[in-house]
Amino acid sequence: MKAYLIVLDSVGIGAAPDADAYGDAGANTLAHIGQAVGGLKLPTLQSLGLGNIPPLLPGGLPIPGVPPVAPAGGGFGAMRERSTGKDTTTGHWEMAGLLMEKGFHLFPHDHPSFPDSLISEFERRTGRKTLGNKAASGLAIIDELGPRQMAEGAWIVYTSGDSVFQIAAHEGVIPLAELYAGCLIARELCNPYVVGRVIARPYIGTPGAFKRTENRRDFSYPLPEPTILDRLSGSGIPVITVGKLDDIFAGNGITESFHAENNPDAQASILKLADRPGPFFCFANLIDFDMLYGHRRDAPGYAAALERTDHFLGTLIPKLAPDDLLIITADHGNDPTFKGTDHTREFVPLLTRGKGQHNRSLGIRDGFYDIAQTLASCFIIPPLPRGISFL
Repeated sequence: MKAYLIVLDSVGIGAAPDADAYGDAGANTLAHIGQAVGGLKLPTLQSLGLGNIPPLLPGGLPIPGVPPVAPAGGGFGAMRERSTGKDTTTGHWEMAGLLMEKGFHLFPHDHPSFPDSLISEFERRTGRKTLGNKAASGLAIIDELGPRQMAEGAWIVYTSGDSVFQIAAHEGVIPLAELYAGCLIARELCNPYVVGRVIARPYIGTPGAFKRTENRRDFSYPLPEPTILDRLSGSGIPVITVGKLDDIFAGNGITESFHAENNPDAQASILKLADRPGPFFCFANLIDFDMLYGHRRDAPGYAAALERTDHFLGTLIPKLAPDDLLIITADHGNDPTFKGTDHTREFVPLLTRGKGQHNRSLGIRDGFYDIAQTLASCFIIPPLPRGISFL
């Protein structure tokens, strides 16, 4: 058999019970996008039961264009994150069985975001000065400081609402190999602060026409304990990641990786894997929703990406064997109609296909790690310390 876990990066479905603690009360990525564009067209996701999820949630808002169906063609429910935070690493690690009770360290938004001792040691070890040192949108800070960065050969360093130390550099000024080496230095220096990710943000172009490239790399904090990826691969089950998950898990427990920095490439890799004989576990992240549309507050673009992915899922599902399992979810929200440009603390949708999941409510799951426990039961390996299987 094969199991697929496809993460629609940032596709939340309503404010979590603790959203007010994050300043996110009222956020609802899917419902608000639907309202902004006059309704979504998602026939595949609708047939699985996406529109059946809002009635399960406290104060759930209907998704315009995606009403409930009866019977639903899969299992449907929602998950509440138990870890502290609302970022990519926290969400994916919890799906893999971990619990980050204390969460990762967040740097202050105002200049200087990073401590003097951290910046001075980073500058000393890399031999280059830094610019920025504040919270910012990635495109905005490149537009602001890119001309100086090119002229001075410095690093642009910045943070966000996530636990990140981001380093931007023009590829024509600082070679990629040097940027990645600088990120490894920053990763070592950030470990004592328990920073979730150091991110390489290379860009190209000229002042007024800069654009980021797909040579981004994420350097994650060391995992605190084994995950479902380690347990499956250690039991002889191939673990194949698609998207940026090789970086998020720092290669741990991964048998094979198809690194992709956009949805079309990731979806093409998943479809090729569907033609490969099993058994295996495919863990995929579709990044465009978050990177291109959520952070940029582009509701129409987000809606179009959802509709393209719905078509992709309509192509994938007929390739699944009866004993295969498909799980579709998200890692956090990023409501493009909400204030600011950061992620939003939301419930995430949970849709399943296969393994007897037809027309079945999965309810509200108390922890993303129910996915890891489900995978353990699916592949008949010993249970993990957290979570309840929904099979």
